[in-house]
Amino acid sequence: MTPIPSTRTGPVPLPVHDAMRFRAACPDCRERFELGAGALRLAIGASRRTTFYSFTCPACGSAVRKPAGERIIELLSGGGVRTLRLHTALR
Repeated sequence: MTPIPSTRTGPVPLPVHDAMRFRAACPDCRERFELGAGALRLAIGASRRTTFYSFTCPACGSAVRKPAGERIIELLSGGGVRTLRLHTALR
């Protein structure tokens, strides 16, 4: 990345998705790594079973899906991870 000259002084703020990194691990290959917010997806459903986050392992390419409790939801959504809210069908 090439720096862009600026007339302002002081730190240049980065978008949240570029600044936040999350530690993760792959259950298939057992590799541990850090992912940027753009590499993760958060799905919030009506139950614990339908609330999860997902990513693709950069080491082996496996699609990984893990449950997301309240704390994980708070961290990921606050860190700029794209969030999908799942709705139940109307009866």
